Amino acid sequence: MANTDVPQTADKQVAQTGDSKSPQLSGGDGKAGVMDVKNLDFILDIPMQITVQLGSARMYVRELLQLGQGSVVELDKLAGEPMEVLVNNKLVARGEVVVVNEKFGIRLTDVVSAAERVEKLK
Repeated sequence: MANTDVPQTADKQVAQTGDSKSPQLSGGDGKAGVMDVKNLDFILDIPMQITVQLGSARMYVRELLQLGQGSVVELDKLAGEPMEVLVNNKLVARGEVVVVNEKFGIRLTDVVSAAERVEKLK
């Protein structure tokens, strides 16, 4: 038996407005795909580690201990091959090294699609 003292419109109003702490995928005006800006601002200041990977190599401890000034370590990438850009150790792009104001940078040549990035999280 339903309690007649509780207004029936209260449930509908909560469902339409939602919890203010969770992201809104649709605004109150019914537009789908609109994120609540206040909730998005919450994550914009999260620091992320960005790494540009030049290449990698495997060595025995014996070989590592023999390294000295002027030693050359052979990497698994070819010269001119795109560098990998990792964010929190996840591949997000590839690019080429550039020099800007006497500092190294990377020009992105290929960005991994959002769908591919989400798929790799699984």
